[in-house]
Parts: sequence; structure tokens; C-alpha cells
Amino acid sequence: MSFLMSFQPPGAAEGLRQQQPDTEAVLNGKALGTGTLYIAESRLSWLDGSGLGFSLEYPTISLHAVSRDLSAYPREHLYVMVNAKFGDDSKDPLDAEEGESDDDTEPVTEFRFVPSDKAALEAMFTAMCECQALHPDPDDSDSDAYDGDEYDVEAHDGMEVDATPTVAGQFEDADVDH
Repeated sequence: MSFLMSFQPPGAAEGLRQQQPDTEAVLNGKALGTGTLYIAESRLSWLDGSGLGFSLEYPTISLHAVSRDLSAYPREHLYVMVNAKFGDDSKDPLDAEEGESDDDTEPVTEFRFVPSDKAALEAMFTAMCECQALHPDPDDSDSDAYDGDEYDVEAHDGMEVDATPTVAGQFEDADVDH
């Protein structure tokens, strides 16, 4: 695979949250081998035993989940969908595929990380959630709208809301027909 390269795995300086050895990497259904998955605050990386691997930047990751659906894949795994093209036909993982017919569609690549110890899946998922949260989508205008205070529907959605307080017992005499 042309996108596999040699690099140093992320360490404590990059906020390493989870290191999962004996994890098989699968790219769009093609097994890449078994290696170590590194979930760090800066990036998601996988390296095989020879020191070749890849890194995914969090802004390119559109979805991650634990998949337990054995009809979709024969083993439970961490599923990661990336908005980039990876594989033999792509030298630069962020380049779109040549000759794409629809300019509005981003290239999508599916990774599956299958640990030898499936009990590690929850910890892997939790680490991914924590690290992904450190990299909010800059194109998502709602991602930074919530700062812990009440959400103001009128300010963000242009809707009018009747803020008249309800009075205790005001609906007690309503007829309910079932």
C-alpha cells in the first residue's frame, strides 16, 4: 500500500490515551495486517510490526463506532469512517480520486480496527470520543454554540417561542378522549 509509511508512534507529549497492541487494521475490506493502534489527542495511528503504518487526523474522521454486527464484519471492531481517499490509487490520502463524477461528494474510506482482546473495544471507543471532542468541526456552526448555558432557540434557529409560564392546575379540567 503506497500510503503506508514509517514514523514514530505518538507518545505522552502528544497525549497518548490508549495503546492497543495486536490490533488488525482493515482498509475498505482489505486486511493490512496486525499491529498497534495508538489513540492520541493529536492523531489516530496504526503501526505494523515492521514500523510501517498510517496516521489519521481527527478533522478527517467523520464517524467512529464500536461495531458488534457480525453480519457486517465477522468480528467486533472499532469502525472509523474518514473523509479522505486511502489505498493503492492514492499517494496523498487527502487528494480526491481522479475523475469523480460528483464534485459535491467527498471521498470516503472505511477503517476497521480489530483488537485481539475484544474487551478493549469500550476503552478504545472512549479514548476516541475524548480525543475527537478536542477537535470540533470548524464547519459545524452549532458545535461551539453550546457553552454550558441554556440553549436560546430564538437566537440560533429563528423560531419564536411562547415563554408564558404555565400556571399550576391550568390543564386539570381538560377533557381527554381516547
